[in-house]
Amino acid sequence: MPFLRIPNILSARPWQAALESRFPPAPELAQGDPALQRAIERSRKLLHRKALMGAVASAVPLPGLDWVADAALLSRLLPQISEQFGLTPQQIEALRPEKREQVQKAVSMVGSVLIGKLITREMVLKLATRIGLRLSSKQAARFVPVAGQVLSASIGYAALRYLGEQHLRDCVEVSRAAQLPLPPADDIG
Repeated sequence: MPFLRIPNILSARPWQAALESRFPPAPELAQGDPALQRAIERSRKLLHRKALMGAVASAVPLPGLDWVADAALLSRLLPQISEQFGLTPQQIEALRPEKREQVQKAVSMVGSVLIGKLITREMVLKLATRIGLRLSSKQAARFVPVAGQVLSASIGYAALRYLGEQHLRDCVEVSRAAQLPLPPADDIG
């Protein structure tokens, strides 16, 4: 019976399918620009590492720990991704006034509320709850021994990946629209 099939969420990448069905992937947005491709690769490595850390926190059966961990991880991750594209508040402030205006126009065109802003944990929590990634099923699932914790970790990983990929895509779009020169990889902390 096809309607009873349950997808294997551990091997599938639900965050990726959801994103690609609605938005083109970041490498496609880069349109073959090698500097943008390298920035995307560096950002995805950071994103993967932080998402794994979030997954571990999600598996621990302590109420609220995952929210605190995710907020802390995202409040550090999103500025690190922005930095790869020259889009932190400090990097934007250092631009010539004309280029800064181009960046601000591109940010408003893309509709990002995080690019060029100081990112706080409160902003991250508001963003996560607004897009509805934190389902109560994740909270409940972790209390089922082993399988529930694995499910909770999978949901945690997917949620962080989704938010990170969304921000990464916004950064690529702003960078291309503003024709922003990317900082050299060795200048990035």
